[in-house]
Amino acid sequence: MLTTLTAAYTDTRASDLAWALGREPLPALAVLDLQLHGAQLQLRLLGASHQVLLEQERGRCSETVACMPGSSTPLPLGVAKRLGDWEYEFAAHVETLSRGSFAGRAQELLALVAEHPHGLAGTFPGSPHAFTAMLAQCQQGQVRWRTWHAYPQEGRLVATRTRVGVRTAVAAVQREPAESDRSGRRERAGAWAGRGARG
Repeated sequence: MLTTLTAAYTDTRASDLAWALGREPLPALAVLDLQLHGAQLQLRLLGASHQVLLEQERGRCSETVACMPGSSTPLPLGVAKRLGDWEYEFAAHVETLSRGSFAGRAQELLALVAEHPHGLAGTFPGSPHAFTAMLAQCQQGQVRWRTWHAYPQEGRLVATRTRVGVRTAVAAVQREPAESDRSGRRERAGAWAGRGARG
């Protein structure tokens, strides 16, 4: 989905972006609600960039990448965290492009996201190449999203990638009963007791 955001372009430089986990929902200019294999995902375009809200039975995750006055966490190149039973991974990359390359890249990304059922993009008044775009998908039980933040006045494009999935050890415990059922003859209580003994 592609929309024109009815707000001034508040991000002035790529270096103004900050990253945060766990923030409450901020006022959004455009929202896309998605259901991805049991996960409720909300993509939110802010006047100061983006926020993603993820909710599953196991918990919630809130990621914000935006200009946040008073924030002490600048945009990191990479983050790996455990959030309860989840593994959260985040990466950011900044591209510096010539004016012509920037325009072409902007058009390419906006077309990609606008045509995708899990995509949300918004352009800001005054420049067709000032935009924020988001794209989500679910692969192998993991929820992933990518975002792009365009700064045509300085020729910079900030791209981020995020992956949220159940921790490997937890996923293995979840799969074990199903595998035991297929084998047909193990006692489930004994299998669970064995897992507890292994810690």
